[in-house]
Amino acid sequence: MNSNDTSEQVLALVPPELHKYLTVHSKNTTGNSTERYGPKNITEMRRAIDRMNDAQTIYNEDIFGPVQNDTIIIAIQVHTRLTYLRHLIVSLAQARDIDKTLLIFSHDYYDEEINSLVRSIDFTKVMQIFYPHSIQTHPNEFPGIDPNDCPRDAKLQQAIKLRCNNALHPDLHGHYREAKYTQTKHHWWWKANRIFNQLQCTAGHTGMVVFLEEDHYVAEDFIHMIHLLIATRDKACPHCEILCLGTYLKTYQYHSTADKRKKQIALSYIQQVRAVSEERRRRQENWNYQVYPNLYGSTQKVEITPWHSSMHNMGFAFNRSVFQDIVSLHEQFCDYDDYNWDYSLLHLSQNRPGRDKFKVILCKGPRVFHIGECGIHHKKSNCNASVVIGKVQKLLLEARPHLFPARVTATISSGGAKHNKKLTKGNGGWGDLRDRELCSNMTRVGRQMKKYFYA
Repeated sequence: MNSNDTSEQVLALVPPELHKYLTVHSKNTTGNSTERYGPKNITEMRRAIDRMNDAQTIYNEDIFGPVQNDTIIIAIQVHTRLTYLRHLIVSLAQARDIDKTLLIFSHDYYDEEINSLVRSIDFTKVMQIFYPHSIQTHPNEFPGIDPNDCPRDAKLQQAIKLRCNNALHPDLHGHYREAKYTQTKHHWWWKANRIFNQLQCTAGHTGMVVFLEEDHYVAEDFIHMIHLLIATRDKACPHCEILCLGTYLKTYQYHSTADKRKKQIALSYIQQVRAVSEERRRRQENWNYQVYPNLYGSTQKVEITPWHSSMHNMGFAFNRSVFQDIVSLHEQFCDYDDYNWDYSLLHLSQNRPGRDKFKVILCKGPRVFHIGECGIHHKKSNCNASVVIGKVQKLLLEARPHLFPARVTATISSGGAKHNKKLTKGNGGWGDLRDRELCSNMTRVGRQMKKYFYA
């Protein structure tokens, strides 16, 4: 067991029967490596991906029954961080009613160890889909890295002299595309189109699709909370398009209100958090959220507020009718100069003709947590996954008496001024016309007939 993968303290909080999902096989690369190497034969890899995408196999369907139109689908975007994926699977395995869902793992990296882990899941129905335009399968051509692509920092006139690809269209900051960043937005968009508009098993699906990523961790009552949020939406906010179960926690701790001394510490901590939040507001840094005691109880609070990308992009869910609205405005998503899928979705939300921004119903006490310390946007020197995973496990252990609330109470919020401010420009990275065209073409692929392959 690699010390960077799963510590003894973390294993102690995992039921023994689930340790099988945490078994690490000896390899030359670490479990969280983002530079894992797959099969050398690109042609064979592409064929395998096409074959599995065509087959649309649902594992364990014979045990748990077919997908129904109201089945909750949990869509998980997977890259290469195997350690985090293992713990997400462990958390999903412990969720009540998980056997009534369909897990769809969407991969942009073909790896036999990851595939073996996913196919070993035995607690619910599972499907794998593979993003077919990945850097891995197109290493020397678009949408990977074409040898004739313009250097990221080339100046416009220099690029024109080089006659490199897309020389006339740098992004709004004057930079040229980087495939490792554009891939994430492409993958998310392809995955959503694939699930709602292309799979046979979702042809009549009207239920919720919950979006997770490989470095998320769920509470055991997250499915229960989805049903409560749906009931709240139907009663208090029929026009709310999005449900959200998670948000970003800077510090993972749970204060018991029964202990006066801890309560005093909590109040002191709240004051500190407010000061830090004010500093972040001035610096316009990422928004973070802290769990307070009153967020978990027999009656818990949910908030109805305008949807904002950086606050409500984790563990969020919507149904087919919402996605149809999104696809009808796909130009707002695909042509927006921002390599982030969530900010592109926010831009779309803010530019719906004659309509307000998306509304979200948000769990004030999160049921989805971010455990990823390392990745495309996180370059911390200490990337020990066990540290954050252990903190989340302990938080949920202490909060357990307050999970599965009988009901929730909804409050309406207009959102802060910062989060209602209309986007004027994106973060860049999406100036290449090829990226925009690929993105738009993904909406034009129709539903595919399921194919069966026999050895």
